[in-house]
Amino acid sequence: MSETKQDRIEKVVELAAPVAQVWLAITDHEEFGQWFRVRLDGPFKVGATTTGRITYPGHEHVKWESLTERLDHERLFAFSWPPSAVDPDTTYDNDAKVLVEFRLEPTETGTRLTITESGFLQFPESKRLEVLRSNKEGWDIQAENVAAHVAS
Repeated sequence: MSETKQDRIEKVVELAAPVAQVWLAITDHEEFGQWFRVRLDGPFKVGATTTGRITYPGHEHVKWESLTERLDHERLFAFSWPPSAVDPDTTYDNDAKVLVEFRLEPTETGTRLTITESGFLQFPESKRLEVLRSNKEGWDIQAENVAAHVAS
């Protein structure tokens, strides 16, 4: 499949930490902010919008806005964000969203964390490849960040 037809990114990370610890790292807004490098204004609540600011050097001007879609205790955390957040020059439908899912599975040595981001076919084909590559690189970095966070 051509990258321009790709609608999702999937990243699997094996973490040497129990599911409960990984769950806290990804769903507690303050812990999430530490490893993701974002200052969130409040906790994640299903059906509610979470706002904040990115704290990653060079990206401090970027606003965070996500809608918490699901919180299935110690199994699945999902949020969505509007595609206009990374592509403000394109007009999107009001219901357009990119979905991020964190799935947790216990393993013999800790937790398998599967991060999936989907919804890239909404982006214009002229921008899709750039957004996909940028977000894939971002998830590679964030996977290392969460692994370091739960290892400390």
